[in-house]
Amino acid sequence: MLDNEEFLLESHPRELTQNPLRKIWMPCRSGHIAQRRVCMTNCPTLIVTVGLPARGKTYISKKLTRYLNWIGVPTKEFNVGQYRRECLKIYKSFEFFRPDNEEGLKIRRQCAMAALNDVRQYLSVEGGQVAVFDATNTTRERRMTIVKFAEQNSFKVFFVESVCEDPDVIAQNIVQVKLDSPDYIHCNTEDAVEDFMKRIKCYESSYQPLDEVLDRDLSYIKIMDVGRRYLVNRVIGHIQSRIVYYLMNIHITPRSIYLCRHGESDLNIKGRIGGDSGLSSRGKEFAKHLKKFIQEQKIKDLKVWTSQMKRTIQTAEFLGVPYEQWKSLNEIDAGVCEEMMYEEIQKHFPLEFALRDQDKYRYRYPKGESYEDLVQRLEPVMMELERQENILVICHQAVMRCFLAYFLDKTADELPYIKCPLHTVLKLTPMAYGCKVESVYLGVDSVNTHRDRPENVNVQRSTEDALQTVPPHL
Repeated sequence: MLDNEEFLLESHPRELTQNPLRKIWMPCRSGHIAQRRVCMTNCPTLIVTVGLPARGKTYISKKLTRYLNWIGVPTKEFNVGQYRRECLKIYKSFEFFRPDNEEGLKIRRQCAMAALNDVRQYLSVEGGQVAVFDATNTTRERRMTIVKFAEQNSFKVFFVESVCEDPDVIAQNIVQVKLDSPDYIHCNTEDAVEDFMKRIKCYESSYQPLDEVLDRDLSYIKIMDVGRRYLVNRVIGHIQSRIVYYLMNIHITPRSIYLCRHGESDLNIKGRIGGDSGLSSRGKEFAKHLKKFIQEQKIKDLKVWTSQMKRTIQTAEFLGVPYEQWKSLNEIDAGVCEEMMYEEIQKHFPLEFALRDQDKYRYRYPKGESYEDLVQRLEPVMMELERQENILVICHQAVMRCFLAYFLDKTADELPYIKCPLHTVLKLTPMAYGCKVESVYLGVDSVNTHRDRPENVNVQRSTEDALQTVPPHL
């Protein structure tokens, strides 16, 4: 007797084919590979910020959007202030935000509704999974309007409130962020600060914070004094859990992150990918220069991280300081292509070589990894990196690309082609709404391991076309 599953297979035979990008076996439909986008939410989520001006809401919105996109959740930020600036080309003064300014209230309400309409378009039509609605949303009435909007469109709602009473933090935020706003582009600093403080006063009289009793049925996180304390209520689902975990790990302490690859390795010289070879003579020379560079920086409480591969460990050994090894920082696993030259991959696996060029981010080496896999592997490291202050990470080309894509807000399509030359240190300084990057070449020659995106990615291409962008090597 056949069991039910065997009977169904016998009665309805289906051809199985391997999805070349994901390396999984699946039923073949109409001769084409059935591909579905991976969805991490059972319904779209609307994240709503709450709080007075100069409390870091936009900082949180931008970081959260960048993080969710990096881990593969399509996310977009909708800043109501931008809608207001587009509607009202010239900002005059805080008078616009007075609670008794009927015209101002009308315009602000229209801008909020325009943003919500775009949220609906993004989540319901364009395939987005998370929208971040960045505005003050300081009244319970406004928040209930948003909740009703979400219910009508079958969106989950999660509120993120930032509460801060520290005058020094508020003043610092005003100077660092708000004075660069288009609202004050033709205004001197003193006048701008005075006007913005009056703008805050306009909101204070009507501000109704999220309340543990009145808002007990809402899902939210309340962040107090830039992360000194948190209050979390009714977290529902995977995405909200990830958001809470992330927001409880980020901080705004000034710091610098130094990223560099290991020194040139023996396999780098030969043009072979992956492997676990040691440093070349020039790689060792770079490690000496790196020690000098780090000493000159006079970095307070510097931590050093490496992978568990020889070339990063040997580079760190020259520094003469304690370092921590992370298996998660190991280079992308090239599977059956480990220690092969690109020319050999083209010769033995021409189809694989072409498929990788077609979608380098999602392509998975046979018995190896994809960049998409690597991002998932690096997420716990990134979370810990967010918690740290000054740190030097000695890593690998693919790993460094993933880090840079996060900090510089690069797309999945751009990520695998970010240039990360050997013997160069990148100093990243997180800023309010982005990241400052300084590139320092330490003056030691090395081979070039960067392969540009080829023009011809057709599986029928010639060997010459396939190898067109392969860098020279021994």
